[in-house]
Amino acid sequence: MYELRYLKAAERYFKRIWEPRQARAFQAALQAIAADPYAGERKKGDLAGIFCYGFFHEKVYYEIAYRIHEESGQSIVVVLSGTRENFYAEVKQYM
Repeated sequence: MYELRYLKAAERYFKRIWEPRQARAFQAALQAIAADPYAGERKKGDLAGIFCYGFFHEKVYYEIAYRIHEESGQSIVVVLSGTRENFYAEVKQYM
């Protein structure tokens, strides 16, 4: 099992989740990523090196962008999370 670490943008997003069912959905997605980090889709081009894991919650599609670091132990750095709308533009801007 990989260790999860969060960048500031991802921490801020997860702190703003106030609905318990939505928080549980994100927690389940993060546990799935920690168990199998290659389950997400590997991005190409400008986002090379980023993986994105998507899931639906109450008819809304959410994505979690992360990087896998295996050189210094097994860890996953969650870069950003949010809804699909403008998500990749935000990830590019943040990177």
